Amino acid sequence: MSTSNNKADGATGPAVLQLVPQLNSGGAERSTVDLAGALDRAGFRALVASEGGRLVPELEALGGEWIRMPLEAKSPLSLLANARKIAGLIRTRNISLLHARSRAPAWSALWAARRTGIPLVTTWHGAYAADLALKRFYNSVMLRGDAVIANSHWTAAHMRANYRLTPKKCVVIHRGVDTDRFDPARVHPERAVALRRSWGIAAEGVAVLLPGRLTRWKGQLVLIDAMARFARDSAGAHLHAVLAGDEQGGGYRAEIERAIHGRGIEHHVSLLEHIEDMPAAYAAADIVVSASTKPEAFGRVAAEAGAMARAVVATDHGGARETVLAGTSGVVVPPGDAEALADALRWLRDAGPEHRAAMGAAGRAHVLQNFTLARMTGDTLVLYREVLAAHSAAPG
Repeated sequence: MSTSNNKADGATGPAVLQLVPQLNSGGAERSTVDLAGALDRAGFRALVASEGGRLVPELEALGGEWIRMPLEAKSPLSLLANARKIAGLIRTRNISLLHARSRAPAWSALWAARRTGIPLVTTWHGAYAADLALKRFYNSVMLRGDAVIANSHWTAAHMRANYRLTPKKCVVIHRGVDTDRFDPARVHPERAVALRRSWGIAAEGVAVLLPGRLTRWKGQLVLIDAMARFARDSAGAHLHAVLAGDEQGGGYRAEIERAIHGRGIEHHVSLLEHIEDMPAAYAAADIVVSASTKPEAFGRVAAEAGAMARAVVATDHGGARETVLAGTSGVVVPPGDAEALADALRWLRDAGPEHRAAMGAAGRAHVLQNFTLARMTGDTLVLYREVLAAHSAAPG
């Protein structure tokens, strides 16, 4: 275990330790970093334990402190070892509250919290599989702390439907979007033009963007199947799809490449690595797709695209039913249905830029009203204070 040094050591307020396996590009990681910045601004000491990742420099720039810990490990011995490390940190760094954002670190955090007598908050970020009793028990750690945050109303309903264990306190706090960073007015047109040029998309073409880590349930193959239906479509503007995200291993990237080449749509689909300048990527796109075949607990892509005033096509399940206003800010389609996805893309293409812009404007208004970063961090800080106050007032 190692730590980094930054201004978190100089803060005087309560110390909060967030625990997340990695600090790369997922919704849990992004929320961790965003909240660390809010904690620092509010006078808390913001510590984050994780394996590390590309977001570490940003975490530290926002006033958080990164503590290296192998929180991806899931074996019982690893969970116990991490519990001892967390308990040691609680004592040496005078930590007042733990916040676990994934199941493996939540088990370690639960044991450490009980050993040291401090409260534990969890956030339920994903739609965890609950088909087996052992799996449900493993998942149930997210309900065993002092409070659980559901990142959407769908997530809260999923918890109630699949688990008998009732948490002490459950609140819905939607994932927040940084609407200052994801603001079309702040993206210089040349940034978007340069990206479109690098993607090989002509000015009159229609760019379709599916961002997200390369894992099967994110639906990249569904979009490829949909795009294959446009290969010989000479009507309307040319559609070009861009798939961008981190590889997750298991040979899925190679499978995507084979699917593109096998259908002969290399000139219609590009497969890229993770894009750092996501605001520019959304600005460069005409349509943004979230094609997840399993329910997204929240659906960060749809919300960020909405903040960037882009028309969205999303699958009709999970948090997308909250982030996308069907028929107003975007189109929803059945999960895994390539024909329906193709029809939605064709309709948005043929509707023209003015109609897509109107849908995008409705999407940004929806995000500004319901899914801002300020709202997420503010509601989380309120919960922290309530949990800490209740813990202080408890007898013994």
